[in-house]
Amino acid sequence: MLNNMDYKENYDKVVSDLLRPIYITRSFKRWFAFLVVGLAISIFAYSLQIKLGLGITGLRDVTTWGMYISNFVFFVATSLVGMLITAVLGLLGIKWAAPLTRIAEIIALAFAAVAGLVIIIDMGRPDRLLNVFIYGRFQSPILWDLTVVITYTVISALLLYLPLIPDLKICAERLEKGHPLQRKVYQILSLGWSDHPEQVKIIQRGIRILSILIIPIALAIHTVTSWLFAVTMRPGWDSTIFGPYFVTGAFVSGTSAVILAMYFFRRDYHLKAYITDFHFDKMAKLLVLVSLVYLYFNINEFLVPGYKLKRADAIHLFALFSGHYAWMFWGTQIFGLILPIILLVFKFFRKPSYLFVIALFVFAGAWLKRYLIVVPTMEHPFLPVQHLPPSFVVYTPTLLEITITMGTIFLALIIITVLSKFLPIIPIWEMVHSGEQNKKE
Repeated sequence: MLNNMDYKENYDKVVSDLLRPIYITRSFKRWFAFLVVGLAISIFAYSLQIKLGLGITGLRDVTTWGMYISNFVFFVATSLVGMLITAVLGLLGIKWAAPLTRIAEIIALAFAAVAGLVIIIDMGRPDRLLNVFIYGRFQSPILWDLTVVITYTVISALLLYLPLIPDLKICAERLEKGHPLQRKVYQILSLGWSDHPEQVKIIQRGIRILSILIIPIALAIHTVTSWLFAVTMRPGWDSTIFGPYFVTGAFVSGTSAVILAMYFFRRDYHLKAYITDFHFDKMAKLLVLVSLVYLYFNINEFLVPGYKLKRADAIHLFALFSGHYAWMFWGTQIFGLILPIILLVFKFFRKPSYLFVIALFVFAGAWLKRYLIVVPTMEHPFLPVQHLPPSFVVYTPTLLEITITMGTIFLALIIITVLSKFLPIIPIWEMVHSGEQNKKE
């Protein structure tokens, strides 16, 4: 295991270890082929939706938002982890998080970019998307949402690229088995980096500015997403806590996503010396912290309307607690939130293998939670539903709809896979530089 103090003395070994995953392997080709085939099937399903319309989905006049919007909220939520790990922990001087910043930023960029595409998938006429910007009104939360999603994606890309510049120079010089064209691209993207003190100063200043900027933008992106629901009068959405409720939920799903990625990168890229048990232990504690805050908002979400028990709220709560969605609701709350908090209090369950399983349940529960936020409320409008068949009232996603939704997950994984394969997943220069700084201090 190497610590920050050892990186300078073991510079050649560090570079060799962290550049090794960049080389293409057979296992990478098989994994990438699987993702591409899955995405191709999803694109075919979406072409049928374009041709035949949204009638091929389970969406109807009563339930106009379903799996697509649930998926959109989930993707936006998970993307906030870049702000949490890179900006918040970085500005607080939390040094143990340094090896994980690039993993978090890659996840943030992938999920934020795909979130915008999910909105297009949900549109019956995607060719009219431009009208949102041409004729959009400031009063519309949808315009706000698109604006902050695009802004957050751009800043996430910059926050990924800026600390990467020194590493790109290292790749250009030290990637011995790399293709000449690949090394040439690294050289161009490194922008003439020479490790000059003035360049270091500019990089550090730029990272700090972006880290400060991304915090309010990240908070805005999911707060505005929550307003898409909260500004309505529908029971289940008519709440003043949806802003912080969505943001804390985003930290839960994002943290679990980083833990899952850490596990795979550590195992498949042989990075046990750099992504250590210590990092898993710290991330587990962070997951407990954000989950406790999220649990508090969950209690608020149901306790207050449950105490008042207005007729519309009662119908909604009974559907969750003991009705059609009870199995999903209690499964999400117990296995996706309460049980992980209890287990992670014990150090035994904060080991990588156990933490991976727990994070997987949390991650899946986070997606199902968004589904529960969207669908049950859509099925209980204010006006009585008359003269409609049950299929128009009770929402059930179709096979094509599920296939298209899976395609967005495949696309996000493709982005993460490509970026993590062609870029050093652990910041090389930053690790060495931080080791030198620690010595000086």
